[in-house]
Amino acid sequence: MTDNELLNETYGYLFSPELLNEILKCGTIRSVKTGDVLIEIGNNIEFMPLLIDGAIKVLREDENGDDLLLYFLEKGDTCAMSMTCCMGKTKSAIRAEAERDSRIVMIPVKKMSEWISDYQEWKAFVFDSYSNRLNEIISIDSLAFMNMDERIHKYLKDKVTVNKELEIFVTHQEIANDLHTSRVVVSRILKRLEKEKRIVMYRNKIALKDF
Repeated sequence: MTDNELLNETYGYLFSPELLNEILKCGTIRSVKTGDVLIEIGNNIEFMPLLIDGAIKVLREDENGDDLLLYFLEKGDTCAMSMTCCMGKTKSAIRAEAERDSRIVMIPVKKMSEWISDYQEWKAFVFDSYSNRLNEIISIDSLAFMNMDERIHKYLKDKVTVNKELEIFVTHQEIANDLHTSRVVVSRILKRLEKEKRIVMYRNKIALKDF
């Protein structure tokens, strides 16, 4: 599938042909591998990513410098946190990392305000995206009231959603890092979830049974 076809398939229902042409003309399509960092904490943001295939996870650092998972991005999404930094001309407060091999369109920052003025559908997309991600960030507070079993199960379900596969490749240590807990705790809970027949564990792979 060509870049034009992929962009139309992903955003054609949202954007007019004129805006799609602008995106193709001004944006740069980039392929990234699993684990590649697209946006780093403390860096100036020079582009806004539009995800046309794959999945991205967005993290921030806590006061101790440890990573905290904020949310996942999937096909058709963009990163609200990077938009906020772009519009405010501030340094990035988040790290965006490829959850799996992905394709993104990098939109230059200078086009942000231009398109908000020129294209109503772009304005709606930007504010809807920001609103959705803000709600997700706010919902992080509710995780404090979940026990770790629930948090891990939700985390696995979120990964299944963005990867669109019931089997996900992830290690116990990766889960521990993302959820800010210990590998020992993760391993113990995963064994319990497997015993309850909610998941099946393989080497570096987990399959959800009750998604």
